[in-house]
Amino acid sequence: MKAFFALFSLTVAVIGQEKPNLIVIMTDDMGYADVGFNGCKDIPTPHIDSIASNGVRFTSGYVAYSVCGPSRAAFITGRYGQRFGFERNPQYRTQDENMGLPLDEDTIASALRKVGYYSGVIGKWHLGATKKHHPLKRGFQEFYGHLGGGHQYMPEMLNIEDSYAAKDEPQSYRTWILKDHKPVRPRKYLTDDFSDEAVSFIERNHNKPFFLFLSYNAPHTPLQAPQKYLDRFLNLKDKKRRTYAAMVSAVDDGVGRVLSSLKKNQINQNTLVFFLSDNGGPSTKNGSNNAPLRGNKGDAWEGGWRVPFAVQWPLGLPKGKEYDHPVVSLDIMATIAARAEAPISNDRPLDGVNLIPFLTGKKEGAPHQGIFLRKFDSGSTAVRSGNHKLVTYEKKDFTGLYDLHEDIGESKNIRDQSPEEISQLKMLWKNWNKSNIDPVFKGLIHTPAWQKKRNQATRKKTKTDHK
Repeated sequence: MKAFFALFSLTVAVIGQEKPNLIVIMTDDMGYADVGFNGCKDIPTPHIDSIASNGVRFTSGYVAYSVCGPSRAAFITGRYGQRFGFERNPQYRTQDENMGLPLDEDTIASALRKVGYYSGVIGKWHLGATKKHHPLKRGFQEFYGHLGGGHQYMPEMLNIEDSYAAKDEPQSYRTWILKDHKPVRPRKYLTDDFSDEAVSFIERNHNKPFFLFLSYNAPHTPLQAPQKYLDRFLNLKDKKRRTYAAMVSAVDDGVGRVLSSLKKNQINQNTLVFFLSDNGGPSTKNGSNNAPLRGNKGDAWEGGWRVPFAVQWPLGLPKGKEYDHPVVSLDIMATIAARAEAPISNDRPLDGVNLIPFLTGKKEGAPHQGIFLRKFDSGSTAVRSGNHKLVTYEKKDFTGLYDLHEDIGESKNIRDQSPEEISQLKMLWKNWNKSNIDPVFKGLIHTPAWQKKRNQATRKKTKTDHK
């Protein structure tokens, strides 16, 4: 009898709310191989893995850029950041209204708000630190997090109360957390704090259609974790990897609590839950692992922008499916906008596509003719179409063509074997680039502190190369 009433209540809930909820769980600088569903052996991620096992695992899931800020700007607008000049990590400038997501761009939240959704973002923002760029000015109704690109995790280290008093990126890491516009005292280890707030958001808003962007800054540096998480990985002798593993484990615990809250409130059947990282792992910095991919965060190689990526939606998607065609984070907005019938501006068309017909088999073939990357400052580009990928590094006069089906690690350059394929991919990329503009603000790489750090790293690498 209890089972009957539970099923009846669930059916009523689904019928009463035809529009699905949307939760996007995004980690920061997570390695491709650091989840169980991509083969990780030394960091258990059972809750994250359950999203893939209860839904769809994307074996070729990409983000639209290989560093944090531009990747997030593209995800949240459903448009490549090059369309509107967001191609650099923004500096932390609380008075520069040009330093962030352009104010005339729509977000997932602003689009969904027009059709009755209630939206919240928890965690990292990184789309502008001025009051005009605040999430509550970009379509969200709730915000609990930090405005900059990273943060200290331990509450005792957060000693700048006013986020708008921080003068630069290092200071922004030490601000209190903003609850909407109000600074609140640090409560606990930041990842756990964000997980608490995510559960609270679901508890408070489960009776209406909602969008929750759970934007963890973990496992981005600084590498910090409480002892209870570190103790789970006493077998890992490398200190960096051990701390990184502890940080990932804290995220996994939080994901588990979020999924449990959906079940408790009987809305798990009609909630789309996406999981992905904002870019590949910077393995030398945080101990992440992108194997078997080549490269790291910031690269045009696969390790820079091919990420752990999965989705579940019990009411509308198959269970335990692997999807091999390339997809991109831009598709998240297109998918939910289609399901919710949210209006999209004709002046700013989406670059993503609705994935549901492809995942259910109603549409055959690949969702995208190509997936693209342009890195203005480094002069590197990439385009993937089908199994082939073309990589160029203009400053190094390098062109590489790879068959990712046969060579996922991009170890065999086949450019001399397929000149026609190179020509086709170059034309595809050129046509995509016609609608792009140059960056509209200087980025973190243009600050003296970052340039000094880069110069030191270059000198260190040069000495190592000469040994």
